[in-house]
Amino acid sequence: MKTQSCGKTQSSGRRTSRKHRHLSLVVYDLVVLVLVDILLLGINPSSPEPMGIWTLVTHFLMSGFCVYLCRSVGGVYKQIWRYGSPVAYMHLIGSDFVAGVLYYLLGYIVPVDRILFIRTASIIAVNLLVAISMRLAYQYIYEYANKQATHKGLFWTLVKKLTGLSFENDKTEASTKIGAKIRIAIVGAGQVGVMLAEELLKNPNAAYVPCCFIDIDRSKVGRLIFDLPVIWEASASLKALEKYSVQEIVFALPNSTPEEIQALYLLYEKTGCKIKVYDFPIIQTAEKGKRQMREFDIEELLFRKPVRFEDETMNAYYKNKIVLITGGGGSIGSELCRQVAKMQPKTLIILDVCENGAYDIQQELRFAYGDSLDVRVEIVSVCDRIGIEKVMDLYHPHIILHAAAHKHVPLMEHNCCEAVKNNVFGTLNVVELAEKYGVERFIMVSTDKAVNPTNVMGATKRVCEMIVLSHTRSGSVTSFSATRFGNVLGSAASVVPLFKKQIKSGGPVTITDKRIIRYFMSISEASQLVLQSGYMAKNGELFVLDMGKSVKILELAENMIRLSGFEPYRDIDIIETGLRPGEKLYEELLIRSDKLEKTDNGMIFVERDEILSEEEINQKLHILRAALDTANDEIVKDALMRVVPTFRRPDDINNSEDTEEILQVQPV
Repeated sequence: MKTQSCGKTQSSGRRTSRKHRHLSLVVYDLVVLVLVDILLLGINPSSPEPMGIWTLVTHFLMSGFCVYLCRSVGGVYKQIWRYGSPVAYMHLIGSDFVAGVLYYLLGYIVPVDRILFIRTASIIAVNLLVAISMRLAYQYIYEYANKQATHKGLFWTLVKKLTGLSFENDKTEASTKIGAKIRIAIVGAGQVGVMLAEELLKNPNAAYVPCCFIDIDRSKVGRLIFDLPVIWEASASLKALEKYSVQEIVFALPNSTPEEIQALYLLYEKTGCKIKVYDFPIIQTAEKGKRQMREFDIEELLFRKPVRFEDETMNAYYKNKIVLITGGGGSIGSELCRQVAKMQPKTLIILDVCENGAYDIQQELRFAYGDSLDVRVEIVSVCDRIGIEKVMDLYHPHIILHAAAHKHVPLMEHNCCEAVKNNVFGTLNVVELAEKYGVERFIMVSTDKAVNPTNVMGATKRVCEMIVLSHTRSGSVTSFSATRFGNVLGSAASVVPLFKKQIKSGGPVTITDKRIIRYFMSISEASQLVLQSGYMAKNGELFVLDMGKSVKILELAENMIRLSGFEPYRDIDIIETGLRPGEKLYEELLIRSDKLEKTDNGMIFVERDEILSEEEINQKLHILRAALDTANDEIVKDALMRVVPTFRRPDDINNSEDTEEILQVQPV
């Protein structure tokens, strides 16, 4: 009860305060109007005869009524004038224009001597001019006061400014507050850059303060925006930025190409300032939100535009479907959940053995979509066939996106039995139950490490591809396909989280080999590829994305260090630790490039892999089951090499002449 009473008292106090401010502004406007009336009517009458007191009173009441009525209807008194915008001032001008017309017409209804049209226009015009001037002055003084001493009221700020008096505590507090702000230069004096500057200048609690703009538009260079100078990009050297004590540089260039951003990044990293961007995050969330000043997203280290696959036909396919996502709490699985949620499925089922990840994405989707999205969470391992069948029987999904898998390469090298149990036989469980319950489409998430694998994880995923594609021979209603892509930036198994932790702790950053190259894509790209290929699938396709240029891990590490405000090898060192078990210097996406087929999407290709017969698949699975019965990792690894003919020891690949040639000619 006390809490409610306190809340009501505070709410009542705020309403009373707003009423007082509203009344004060009305009284101020009426006083100004009276003074203008006296000035134009009382002191300078149009005839030598003095104006009667009742005539003046009647005139004051008429003009006051017209101005107050029109400004109230026009929303003038609802405006917070310390944040006055051009639209607010247009409302004021329009309201006073209507007040002038009404005032003039009332002169015919309520006859008052010496009310002439020209005098009416003069009174309204002068009153409007005074109202605009005083509001602009108030807005300027308020902003100035916030800049000078945000912790004190407007009155004391003006007193100290006019008298020169100050107090020691005030100086200390103000200097501390101002000194704590980070000084930034905004690259881009366009609409977005100006929006950022205005937001920071008007927010007394902002952690950043803009010092200048940088632009290549010569019509803007040398001029001022919010009293901030616009300097020419070519002159924005270290010396010029030191003049303004710039600590960080913020890109406000939403329409720039990745190549332009890369050129700017390479230019400004020489200044030693930390570089940020004012834009939407690259990584998609359930709801995109507003622009924000943020660090470069991991994907932007590639300096390429993320590939988008969205189209209305694909969205329509997933709409009103029951979609089951295995591994839905993982990096790829959770992004698949976000993307599917946008397409308005009938039911979205998040299946994972890890409750934490599944819970996080469930809460995110509930917050974003509320009751409009039916989200279910099932905590089941894909190795638990009875548990999976229970879920299938309960929901009867139309589409299964199979993302559940063990993906850490070094861990799976030392846990071969678990890798085969989860990846191979877990996939087999979901595939067979998808057929049994008449699922329309089964889409498996695969990896480039399945191509000529040199590690257990890649070999198990290659077996999974064989299993999925072999079931296209069964004649069931289910359409099977697999989608293969490269490394995913920001996923739990990628190098990026490790680099972030190492940089945060002061280094060194460790890479296994400075020669390593990889294909990278964003989590959003990967999930959209899976969904697009699943929609395009007919039966038995192995989809591959054109990943573009490969990336050197060394360059990725250097860029991440620079984006964190440090200099590689000076502030944070980069050291080699040697290749991990099962690691290959380069990754491949395709087994036989001559077998590729194009799709309607120019970035997606189909590899027509050889589909094994049911007898061949059963024979391979028998070999793996027999190896698992021994509970010996080495025996299981040997069994994988028998089952996957392309599985080779990593040293055989890394030390070959072909690898050296690939590393030299690979575009990076």
